[in-house]
Amino acid sequence: MIPLTYSRPSDIRAAVAAGGDENTYFIGGGTNLIDLMKAGVEKPTRLVDVNHLGLDKIEAAKDGGLRIGAGVRNTDAANHPAVRKDYPLLSQAFLAGASAQLRNMATVGGNLLQRTRCDYFVDTGFDHCNKRKPGSGCAALKGWNRTHAILGASEHCVAVNPSDMNVALVALDAVINVQGPNGDRQIHASDFHRLPGDHPEIDTTLKHGELITSVDLPKTSATQNACYLKLRERNSYAFALVSVAVALNLSGRTVQSGRIVIGGVAHKPWFAEDASNALNGKSLENVDFADV
Repeated sequence: MIPLTYSRPSDIRAAVAAGGDENTYFIGGGTNLIDLMKAGVEKPTRLVDVNHLGLDKIEAAKDGGLRIGAGVRNTDAANHPAVRKDYPLLSQAFLAGASAQLRNMATVGGNLLQRTRCDYFVDTGFDHCNKRKPGSGCAALKGWNRTHAILGASEHCVAVNPSDMNVALVALDAVINVQGPNGDRQIHASDFHRLPGDHPEIDTTLKHGELITSVDLPKTSATQNACYLKLRERNSYAFALVSVAVALNLSGRTVQSGRIVIGGVAHKPWFAEDASNALNGKSLENVDFADV
């Protein structure tokens, strides 16, 4: 048993101040972190509860879009009238993830930080996992790799990002707001997660001690011309073998611009830039999708 301390700050500044130590973890719903702690994968010595910071609101953004607090539960985000009406792609992605019970607990901020479900990462019985033990090797390269990365992988890691929500956020060109010891900053969803390279133990571009506070969704016509599709081994509570989020800006039936993002195939949501650009200027009546 690892000695563990717990704190529950009442404001964001206090939470950021409390999160400075590398063994301190922020906790919201805990649906991923607690499992990893039980398995011995994550070993925090201090938990900072961020459930009481006022981050559980969904409200209009200044640019006419929508701001979703990092503490909003996935179920509440999926069923919020503004999300269902103006961002149905995101609602579809939320409802495709996990079970109803987990969605009731999981938060938007936690969803952004989901760790891979690679068998070699979550089971400490396997010694070779560069994500869990940097420098130990990657057992998946010559082992069970059916659900692992086919794009953007490296010789150090072939794990994939498991989140449905993350794929939708990149398709919607969302912006993630964070606050840290050095102040506030914004990170585009497409830049938030990183490829494994030589350091697969680093999942995101967050800096040490930064706290996710909210996600901003822009107001564009693409939000209405969008869809999320997920293929999996069973119809519920399963991670994607592959998923895709598509959002198109249309003028009539002509594509002005589009974003095609693939999930379940890489260490981060994979923005299919060439395929997206291939749709530009094309009429949906005449597009040969086999060429995209």
